[in-house]
Order: sequence, then C-alpha cells, then structure tokens
Amino acid sequence: MQEHPLQVEVKANTKLKVTNLTKTRKSSDFFWAYLMIAPTMLGLFIFYLWPIFQNFYFSFTEWGAFGQYEWTGLDNYKRMLEDTNLIKSFKNTAIYIILTVPFGIFLSILIAVLLNQNIKGKSIYRTLYFLPVITMPAAIAMVWKWLYNSDYGLLNYLLSLFGIKGPQWVSDPKIALYSIIVVAIWSGIGYNMIIFLSGLQGIPKSYYEAAEMDGAGPFRVFFNITLPLLSPVIFFVSITSLIGAFQVFDLIFMMIGKSSTALESTQSVVYLFYQHAFVLNDKGYAAAIAVLLLIVILIITAVQMVLQKKWVHYD
Repeated sequence: MQEHPLQVEVKANTKLKVTNLTKTRKSSDFFWAYLMIAPTMLGLFIFYLWPIFQNFYFSFTEWGAFGQYEWTGLDNYKRMLEDTNLIKSFKNTAIYIILTVPFGIFLSILIAVLLNQNIKGKSIYRTLYFLPVITMPAAIAMVWKWLYNSDYGLLNYLLSLFGIKGPQWVSDPKIALYSIIVVAIWSGIGYNMIIFLSGLQGIPKSYYEAAEMDGAGPFRVFFNITLPLLSPVIFFVSITSLIGAFQVFDLIFMMIGKSSTALESTQSVVYLFYQHAFVLNDKGYAAAIAVLLLIVILIITAVQMVLQKKWVHYD
C-alpha cells in the first residue's frame, strides 16, 4: 500500500529532527567531556609538555652566572662527545639497569607466586613487602646507610661475629654501586609484586585444573602456563622499571657523600644532570644531558615495543 505524501513528509521531518537532536547532544557531550578533562590537560601541558620543549631549547644555550643565557647551537652536544664523566655516568647507569631490572622482576614474580598461594598470614606478608613502597626514599637511604656503616653498621657487626672484617659498603668505589643496587631491588620489590599479584589473579583457574589433571608438575605449570599468561604484565613492569632505573638519583644522592671517593663510580646520568644544573650552574649543558637521556629512553622503549611481539602473549 502506497503511503500518503503527507505521511512521507512527516516521517522525513521526524527523521531530520532526530538527526539534528543527536548531533546537538553529541556536540553537548563533547563540550562537557572536554571541559571535565581541561584542568588535567592544562596541568599536563604546563608541568610536563612545556618543560620538555623549554628544556630542548635550553640545550642549545649557555647560561651565565646571573641567569642570562645565549644561543650557542650544537656546542653542548659537541661537548658531550669529549665528556668522560658523561660516558662514565652512562656506564654506571647501564650496570645499575642490567642488575636491578631483571633481578627485581624475577624476585617480584617469585614472591607474588608464593603469596598468591593459600598460606597463613599472606595479608601480613603482602603488607610487609609493600611497606618500602610507601616509605620515603630518603628514609630508606638513611636506614640502609646506617646498616652499611663500616664502623658501627649492623651488617659489619654481624660479619664480625664470624671473624670477618666487613668492607666499606658505600665508600669503596669497587662495591658502592652494587650496595646501592641491593637497596634499589629491595625497595622496588613490593610495587612490582602487587602488579604481578593482580596479573596472577586474572589467570583463569581452569588452566591450572587442566594441568593438574594431566599430571603437570609445579615447574612445568609455572613455565608453560603462568609465565606466558603473565607476559603482558611482565612487559609492562619491564617498561616502567627500565624508565625508573634510568632516572635513579635519590639513593645515590642520600647514600654517597659529595666528597666520597666512590662518587665517580656510582654517579648516574641524572646525578650528573643535577651536578651541572644546580651545583655548577651549567644549565645549558645539563639540559642537553636531559635531552640525550630522553632520546635514549625513547629508543630503548621503542625497541622493547617491537620485540614484545615475539614473547608477549595477549590471549
């Protein structure tokens, strides 16, 4: 039955009104959505994005004693090629990363797996492992500096009970960096453990039940079920841990004295940046160091993003 022309016109007008109303509502929704996130976006631009651009500009300048600066082009970057302290600091940072990130992730996974079992008092253990995360890094550094003290520290006292003369943990250039690495691993386990626990609790129990029915042992279950299904979480933790390790500063600043003989062997890239920016007042060169560090982190993160396709399983 053919519709009356008036009915067709009414339907067309109704459809047009609904379309206009939908567009109006979408525009209104977008307006309020952008208005709600505007404070966060403004803070992100002022405190994060703008300092990045500003620092990049300052890396091409040289600063005077009273805050004046002048454009010097690539001089700061050319200076890096001959700076042995910068090379040494990158070497120290690389050693710190190579030891803290893999060992930290391994211990965090191990503790998370153990605390994911039905054991008595696991909530207390989880709290104890997480306590260093909510403790100020300065407080952690001060406590460990006391433990490491070569004259009256607890570690050397315990060694003396067995007739062993303890080393100078934070004064000896040969072992000072490794002493800091131990503190970094200890203080970072709790944060990563919580993330791995959440990942473990997201793995369906049916996989473990099927493996138990097939007679698979705990090691086979761990390597064939737990690790593959936990790989996205491991990838996330490896990214964040690597970036955090590149930015290590507070432990070195608090535990190693400015006049210590071990400073050169423990100085990180960020510590070198601090020295040039706030001690030597060489802000242009400090900005160039920060830019170089940013580029290195971006490159390594990009490599990780590419390589993760070969070992991260999202199924």
